[in-house]
Amino acid sequence: MAGILSGACVRAARARLKVTAVRHIHSSHDVVVVGGGIVGLATARELILRHPTLSFVLLEKEKELALHQTGHNSGVVHSGIYYTPGSLKARLCVRGAALAYDFCDRKGIPYKKCGKLIVAVEQEELPRMRALYERGVKNGVRDLSIVDAKGIREREPFCRGIAALDSPHTGIVDWRKVALRYGDDFQEAGGAVLTDYEVGNISVASESPAGSAEGMKYPIAVRDAKGSELRCRYVLTCGGLYSDRLSQISGCSREPRIVPFRGDYLVLKPEKRYLVKGNIYPIPDPRFPFLGVHFTPRMDGGVWLGPNAVLAFKREGYNVYDFSAQDFADALSFRGLQRLVLRNVAYGVGEMYRGVFVGAQVKILQKFIPELQQSDVLRGPAGVRAQALDRDGNLVDDFVFDGGVGEVGSRVLHVRNAPSPAATSSLAIAEMIADEVESRFSL
Repeated sequence: MAGILSGACVRAARARLKVTAVRHIHSSHDVVVVGGGIVGLATARELILRHPTLSFVLLEKEKELALHQTGHNSGVVHSGIYYTPGSLKARLCVRGAALAYDFCDRKGIPYKKCGKLIVAVEQEELPRMRALYERGVKNGVRDLSIVDAKGIREREPFCRGIAALDSPHTGIVDWRKVALRYGDDFQEAGGAVLTDYEVGNISVASESPAGSAEGMKYPIAVRDAKGSELRCRYVLTCGGLYSDRLSQISGCSREPRIVPFRGDYLVLKPEKRYLVKGNIYPIPDPRFPFLGVHFTPRMDGGVWLGPNAVLAFKREGYNVYDFSAQDFADALSFRGLQRLVLRNVAYGVGEMYRGVFVGAQVKILQKFIPELQQSDVLRGPAGVRAQALDRDGNLVDDFVFDGGVGEVGSRVLHVRNAPSPAATSSLAIAEMIADEVESRFSL
């Protein structure tokens, strides 16, 4: 869930991106893309590569791109093991991982195929492990195998388990660096990027822009609270943690609702990093909505442990005490969250307890690496996941597209949810969103 670029990589990527904070500009474009996270950037890139003669602009409310979910990502390149065979999530993840590795190779972005072990520590987990293996094979995950306790120790000398799935092509990368390179490609193809532009209104323009001889060629007005207005033919929003609120601007339903879940990580002290070589994951328990704590090596040499999953009191609240009355009330008043909580009371209390007491989190991690001690870890970073929920409390896994009502609805497409893992799948997700755009709009 969380990720931090090395300082040098961030500065180099920023230097390449020509982002502009603008005010009181009246400008016209064929397509406005709202949202400068990894999905918005990948999709803007895909669209401009398909339609190089059109004018595109990408709007981001922050002063820099890819700061939130993308910039607080765990950095794993997933391989597609967990998902139902034939499902969209499975297809997007497998294709997305292949596209991501190829992109990194072509652009010179460093990554490591450090592999992943999904470890069974109890006999009762073995049937679920074998079922995962079957899923992975059907999904086309390359070189997936089952290893015994000796095989675990050969790959991870300090890890203990009965058996494990070995996924050698699972990797790690700095996803923010990847996203910024998507932005480079977008700009090099002629796209514009405007930062510090928080969209507050999307509506049908009542008149042509002042001084324009083009009449109503650009009928949609996109405005922010500081007086800026852009005109365009079409709007695509990829708003992440604010995707539901952006969609409401053009009259869409409030559902599915985005509910923010914060994940807090621990980090291994530098002198203890030798305990972990690659990704070490648990066998997921289908009774619970989230995956569980795991060990994740980082491109900078660090190792993250976790995360837990607790309700965030602010959509972009990365600290325990971050609070937004609007975000908190919005989440608690939603019937879908209430039902999810009621079905998972014990699980939720356990997650909160482990978030407060480091020793409780370490105790879970010791099932996999017995040598790990509480004195070996420090509190680390956190990320916030934009979890889409329906009114019955079900996690929404598939794409959700919406347009809205009236004339504006025929020219606006909101991506209200994209299947996770969105970073790994970003280029494949961009292809599907671009297909959807082309099917709805006359580009």
